Amino acid sequence: MIKLIAVDMDGTFLNSAQDYDRKRFAAVHKLLTERGIQFVVASGNQYYQLRSFFKDYAETIYVAENGAYIRGAKQTYATHTFSPEATDQITEFLSSDPALSVIACGVGSAYVRALEGPEYIAQTRRFYHRLEVRDDLTIYGDPIMKFGVNMAPSRTQEYLVRFTEAFAGIAEVTSSGHGDIDIIQPGRHKAAGLKELGARLGISLADMAAFGDGGNDLEMIREVGLGVAMKNASPAVLEAADVITEKTNDEAGVCDFLEGYFSPR
Repeated sequence: MIKLIAVDMDGTFLNSAQDYDRKRFAAVHKLLTERGIQFVVASGNQYYQLRSFFKDYAETIYVAENGAYIRGAKQTYATHTFSPEATDQITEFLSSDPALSVIACGVGSAYVRALEGPEYIAQTRRFYHRLEVRDDLTIYGDPIMKFGVNMAPSRTQEYLVRFTEAFAGIAEVTSSGHGDIDIIQPGRHKAAGLKELGARLGISLADMAAFGDGGNDLEMIREVGLGVAMKNASPAVLEAADVITEKTNDEAGVCDFLEGYFSPR
C-alpha cells in the first residue's frame, strides 16, 4: 500500500519551462491528502529553491541535496555534511581545474566563485535561492553537504571517472545529465534519504512510490515499492523502473500517472 510518493523535480515533475500544471496538481494533491499519502520532493537541488515551488503545500517534505538535507516547514529531520578534511580535499581538487564551474552547497547557503562570471551566476541563482558569491570556495562556518560541478557535456564521462578515482573513500559521484555532476557523501543519496525519513514517519521503502528520470534517481527507483520512470527518462532509469509513465515531464506525466493510479475502479 502506497503511503508516500516522492518526486524528482528537473525532468520529472517540472516541465521544460521549470514549472508545473498547478491546477492539475492541486486536484492530485487533494486525492493524496484524502488517502493520507505523504507528498515528498526528492531532488539534488537546494531546499530553499524547492520550497518556492510549493508555497501552498506547507505539509510537503523535502529530501534535498540528494538526501543530505531532509526538512519540512516546521521540522528538520536530518542534516548530513562532509567532514572539514573531506571538504578541503574536494575543494582543492575542484578549484585547480579551470574547466570546471563549482557550487559548494552548505546548510545555510550555496557558494560560487566570482570568476564563474555573471551569466553562470545568474543561471545558478535559478536553482539556488540562497547563493553567495566568493573570491574562492574556502568556506568557514557553514558545513558543506554537496558539491555541484558543471563541465562541457561531452566531458561528463571523463570527469565521472576522474572524480571517482580522486575522491575514493570520501565521496561518491553521480550525473544528472547536461554536463552536471554531483559530488555527494558516501551512501548519501535519495533512497537513503527516503529510508531515513520513512523511519521517522513509520513508512517503509516498500510502501513508497518514487518518480525520476536521471542517474541520481536510480537508487530510489530501485529500492522503493513502486519505482516509476518518466517516459523521457534515461535508458538506465527506464530499465530499473517497475513502470514507465505514458506521458513525459512536459505533458504532466507525474500527474497523469497518479490520476490513473488513484482513479476509482
